[in-house]
Amino acid sequence: MIKRIAAVVIAALLSAACLTGCGTGKQPAAEKLRVCEVTHSVFYAPQYVAMALGFFEQQGLEIELTCGEGADKVMAAVLSGGADIGFAGPEAAVYVYRQGKQDYAQVFAQVTKRDGSFLIARQPAEDFSWQQLRGQTVLPGRKGGVPYMTLEYVLRQNGLDPAQDVVLDNSIQFSLMTAAFVNGTGAYVTAFEPTASTLVRNGQGYIVASVGAAAGEIPYTAYFAPKSFLEQHADAVLRFTKAIRQGEQWVQQHSAAEIAQAIAPSFADTDLSLLTAALQSYKDIDAWCSEPVMQQQAFDRLQTVMQQAGELEQPVPFDQVVNNTFALQAAG
Repeated sequence: MIKRIAAVVIAALLSAACLTGCGTGKQPAAEKLRVCEVTHSVFYAPQYVAMALGFFEQQGLEIELTCGEGADKVMAAVLSGGADIGFAGPEAAVYVYRQGKQDYAQVFAQVTKRDGSFLIARQPAEDFSWQQLRGQTVLPGRKGGVPYMTLEYVLRQNGLDPAQDVVLDNSIQFSLMTAAFVNGTGAYVTAFEPTASTLVRNGQGYIVASVGAAAGEIPYTAYFAPKSFLEQHADAVLRFTKAIRQGEQWVQQHSAAEIAQAIAPSFADTDLSLLTAALQSYKDIDAWCSEPVMQQQAFDRLQTVMQQAGELEQPVPFDQVVNNTFALQAAG
């Protein structure tokens, strides 16, 4: 009888232990990854979808998100150990590789595949031509930044010399460009969403062209980390990439209104209808990747843009700066 009771007690204890460890009780602590994004923008909707819908949690990850306010600052945080993963333009990884650093950063997952800025004019132009910028002043952002370089690339593709045919006024800080335009400076300004739609809604400007649509596919925003981190935390990086891919797939399969509802908590100060309009603008130009794999042809175009702008002397090897291992595994 005593043996039978002991056996029942042991079985009960084993059952309780199994319930605790098998998911009905306390779950293992999620692994934290510190991600530094270049700016907080609806342009990065797949990331916020992945956060809002629990795709990272499903992969056993906790994301600590900070804002670097500039690709150079994001890269500095990554290389100094202040962040595990950087989210910015891949050009930052190109620059670091060119510096000859041994533990340089590699790009491992892409999110946006076009420039996200729109050209805003003071008057509507149904039959807009880039030739209309000849002799005009444009507020293009920071010289050397990818938005500035991509605009230059588009101008060249349309037979305009950025140094001779158009006045690119880069004397105004990026954050102040819209206010300067509204107050009368320049004939055109480039703006990301939702700023572009806000100007239209307020009757202060008109979207006449998409820089991204005119430039073609360019790996505009992607995740990167030092080679050592990718090697030492390969499993976590793979799970991170899987969650991002889920976000990309979800964005592809849902409407702008549905995406707006999902990411609204990340943009509490933005009106839902304005958020929807901004997301629709990006859907219209096919701004987001459906897979996190970076294509060499697009990467080569980015380097062409950088070389034409005088920011890159020689192109860097694709297979050194880009590590598609995780993205390919995530894509299955």
